[in-house]
Amino acid sequence: MTRKDRTEGIYSRKEVLDAGEREQYYIAQIKELLQYAYRYSDDVKKRFDRAQFNVEKFSSLSDLKHAPILKKSELIFLQSIGPRLGGMLTKDIGELRRIYLSPGPIFDPEDKDDDYWGYTEAFYSIGFRPGDIVHVAFNYHLSPAGLVFEEPLRNLECAVIPAGQSTDMMTHIDIMNKLKVTGFVGAPSYLLLLAQKAEEKGFNLRKDFALEVAFVIGERFTEKTRATLEKKFEMVLRQAYGTADVGCIGYECYYNTGLHISNRCYVEICHPDTGVPLKEGEVGEVVVTVFNKTYPLIRFATGDLSYIDTSPCSCGRMGPRLGGILGRVDTTARIKGLFVYPHQVEQLMADFEEIKRWQIEVTNAEGIDEIVLFIEAPQTFAREDELLHVFREKIKLRPTVKIVPPNSLGNNLRPIEDKREWD
Repeated sequence: MTRKDRTEGIYSRKEVLDAGEREQYYIAQIKELLQYAYRYSDDVKKRFDRAQFNVEKFSSLSDLKHAPILKKSELIFLQSIGPRLGGMLTKDIGELRRIYLSPGPIFDPEDKDDDYWGYTEAFYSIGFRPGDIVHVAFNYHLSPAGLVFEEPLRNLECAVIPAGQSTDMMTHIDIMNKLKVTGFVGAPSYLLLLAQKAEEKGFNLRKDFALEVAFVIGERFTEKTRATLEKKFEMVLRQAYGTADVGCIGYECYYNTGLHISNRCYVEICHPDTGVPLKEGEVGEVVVTVFNKTYPLIRFATGDLSYIDTSPCSCGRMGPRLGGILGRVDTTARIKGLFVYPHQVEQLMADFEEIKRWQIEVTNAEGIDEIVLFIEAPQTFAREDELLHVFREKIKLRPTVKIVPPNSLGNNLRPIEDKREWD
């Protein structure tokens, strides 16, 4: 398949609506969602009534700012206070197709709608086409990852290899080499590790592999990492942006001008403290209203920082774009595709009375996330293996542990020190 075949074309007419058509589309979708959610979601009704937000008075996009913000950190509590995930669902749990579990823990419901998570548009924009053989290197388990991307790939008539990450790297490399895999889906750091391992074993990434396009998500990466992987494999690597709660929010195209906002949601950029929408170009928190009647996340604050860009894109898509993800609002960090919450770490540390204070430091040398867990504990601390086991079991990541003297972590201690650099 030629590069032109992968870079031209539009999947949905919604991607080329002009500004006036798009505004009317947003208004219609949001109005219908507000009325349905208020009627069938106990949680939405309570929050709207508490904020004195009248769904019947919604008539313009500017009216949405009067609806209350829903923060991701609230989901853990809200989901635990009654049936239907605390009234957040508009139907019984038994009517769903799947229920995932994200760190927190947070339940992520999946209904039976076609392309429920909304990634088909993203895969097409990034360059996946019928006949592709796609290696999915996300795990197939409780966390929403591998299975989430199966349906959009099927919609595009691609063949899927459900590789996950539990298999050893040489098995991944062998599969991709022998089957001449054309598409990759996974974390950018994992693809970089596969490339490094293959080269160590004497493979020529251009001659021995057939990769033409890669879809990456779940972690930030540098333009240097993108350029390195594209050059090594002679392919196109683009990313999508989404959360396990919402699904797809945005995606890149061939021209790499930012993240085209998905037509399945309306995005505001808001002041992190007040929730007030900001002007185009101003950096603030990404707040999403997804057009999902089953699990209506209305004005859902993701905790990610970005800005809106409405300048034209050469791909022909006419909707607004996010200018990349610039960081996090709070101390939560997304490491190797997983959100790490300070309260989770605090809970597991409670079982280790020898540890007086702790701090997680994240770096990304060579484009790969590295985690160091600093602990203020006696040098005779003998439970390091136990700590690593519990950390991996609860947080799903394995850090390097470094024991430091008491009071050496400073007075203004940040639970997670993110020292990753993004060029």
